[in-house]
Amino acid sequence: MNFFRYRRPSWKTVLGITAAKKRIKKDLGITGFLKPFRWWGNEKRKFKRAIGYESDTARLIRNGLPRPAGCLVILVSGVVLIGLSVAWVLA
Repeated sequence: MNFFRYRRPSWKTVLGITAAKKRIKKDLGITGFLKPFRWWGNEKRKFKRAIGYESDTARLIRNGLPRPAGCLVILVSGVVLIGLSVAWVLA
């Protein structure tokens, strides 16, 4: 085991419980049986690697299209405040 890890391993990993569980699942064929259900997650990971995690395209996919409503709220509230202040001064 490498002693210069970034994260500390869990007790299950240190005691070998995780490896034993994985070995049992593989021997029983559970891993192979569940393989088709992991297809979509694996495809998403391949796609993300192909386009690059931090590219502009990936950010667009992660965050969605830019929404101008945030600027619109500030603009509308500014116009309303200016209108109210002008109405208050003229009244």
